[in-house]
Amino acid sequence: MDVARPRVNATALLQAWSQGDKAAFELLVPLVHEELRRLARRHIRRERPGHTLQATALVNEAYLRLIDLNRMEWQNRAHFFGMAARIMRRILVDSARARRNLKRGGGVLTVSLDQAIAVSANSGHDLVALDDALQTLAAMDPRKAQVVEMRFFAGLTIEETATALHVSVETVMRDWRTAKTWLLAELSGCADDA
Repeated sequence: MDVARPRVNATALLQAWSQGDKAAFELLVPLVHEELRRLARRHIRRERPGHTLQATALVNEAYLRLIDLNRMEWQNRAHFFGMAARIMRRILVDSARARRNLKRGGGVLTVSLDQAIAVSANSGHDLVALDDALQTLAAMDPRKAQVVEMRFFAGLTIEETATALHVSVETVMRDWRTAKTWLLAELSGCADDA
């Protein structure tokens, strides 16, 4: 006879973890691990070809940083994944900044002009420029920046984002449209400046 296991509520575990229950985190990890790996793979796919950080390493680093968040008052599952996406973005941005610093003389490597042009033509999206633009947006309108993080980086639906931010679906849709337009203009301006 197959005995059904009781369904464990991720939000209840998050709230217990907020109260300092370390065992709740241990029960939470298997519930959220696959979703965090999906988030990590999504982030990694946006990285330049040959990026050295793998999805598993990104998830592990995110776990370490999540554990360090002392007494975070988790509201719900969407809030947790929004924060996890923000942490993963920070890890990737820190890695991109470190690579950029190495390019500027930290690990001096001589390349020909042809090689440099080939690398810059294939570099894809500039995560550092996106992060800088998001920080500027957050200074002007923190909620719009949160909507971008939750929708773009965490992959949350409009409804999940509205729930996490305690606003209406219409507000999220309006913020999402406005933020995308603003970021596109901001990043296009960065491309013109380069």
